Formats: sequence, structure tokens, C-alpha cells
Amino acid sequence: MKDSISLFRIAEEKDIPVIPFQLPETGSLCVQNETGNCFIGIDENLLETESDKKIHLGHELGHCITGSFYNRYATCDIRQKHENRANRWAIEKLIPANELDNAVADGYTSIFELAEHFEVTEDFMRMAVCWYIYRSFDTDLYF
Repeated sequence: MKDSISLFRIAEEKDIPVIPFQLPETGSLCVQNETGNCFIGIDENLLETESDKKIHLGHELGHCITGSFYNRYATCDIRQKHENRANRWAIEKLIPANELDNAVADGYTSIFELAEHFEVTEDFMRMAVCWYIYRSFDTDLYF
């Protein structure tokens, strides 16, 4: 998936409003109301690059589509489980395994080259590589 427009289409198809909102702490967030409807807030002033917007929107859609929500009183392990599920959805949508394999076969071998090719940040690319190779999101352990 090359651009955030595809993610906006998914949000529209799933009836998930994406609302411009000032979010100086995080850049984005999603909420689910008591009836199960999801809403995504994106701070486009804070997220300057297309890559940042795409990653944030992908992650928040991951929460909505997988139902991975927690409350502020959740323990860290429960919270991380939901974050990992959202990250996995975003990675598999933005950098499908077969497309990553094809990119490597085409000569894109460094994290920088792969990130540029998939139009994501280098941090997100590292997380994707860790997920596909080690089934882990712990980039500090492998990079």
C-alpha cells in the first residue's frame, strides 16, 4: 500500500471517521464509544510527512479493525498486547510480506532503502523487519 489515501478508503468503507484534531502529545489516537463505533483523530500539523501520516493512520486503523482497545487503567502487559495487535495490522497492510520479499530481491537491502521504497519511516521499517523475521516488535533487541 503506497499511500495514505488507501487507508482513508479503508476507514471510509468501515465507517470510521478520521477527524482532524490537535493531539500534540501523540499525533493520533482512536476511541471506541459504548456502541462500538470507532473514531480516529489525526493531528496533521504535528505529522509533517506523508510517511508519518500513513503510519499513524495505519496504526489507529489497526486498533479499530482488530478491536484492540484498552482503558487507561489497564496493566502494561494488556496495553502492550493491544498496541502489538494494532502494529501487526499496520505492518501487514503497509508492508505485506510478499512485497517485502520482492523488494529485497530487487536489491533494496538497507533499512533506509526499504523505508524509502515503502514510504514509511525507518523506525517503522525496523519494526516490520523484526516482526517478519523474529515475530517480535522489540527493535532494540535486534538493531
